[in-house]
Amino acid sequence: MAFRFPLAAVLLIRQHAEEREERALKKIQLAISRVRREMEVIDAEIATAQQAREQALQQPTPAFEIHESQRQIEGATERKHLLLEQLEELTRELLQQLKIYQAAHRDREALTDMLEKQREVYDREQARATQKQLDDLFMARRHRS
Repeated sequence: MAFRFPLAAVLLIRQHAEEREERALKKIQLAISRVRREMEVIDAEIATAQQAREQALQQPTPAFEIHESQRQIEGATERKHLLLEQLEELTRELLQQLKIYQAAHRDREALTDMLEKQREVYDREQARATQKQLDDLFMARRHRS
């Protein structure tokens, strides 16, 4: 007789739920990484524009060029500010999703532990039954002799 876990269907559902929550968690983490990379690009853009403006101030330069570099810095700073807000929102979502994932993981883990314990009991009972059959066979052979 094979081992049968009465809650196998529930365990499968919990495993799928945990995997779904883990995928959602990874999706948020990926979005956070993208935002951080964009912020790094903007930081480099700001540094380049500031350097160009400083160089322009060292020599005679038309005002519109200085004004243009200042406009680029301000635009990049505004985009960075928007990314910071987006990063804060994603961080809140990440913390919330982490709690959901941890709950799904605990639920699945509880059933997995139950499965393992029932499997151990089953294995012990099977070993005991097999040993009893061997003992009975040995005793039967011994009485025949």
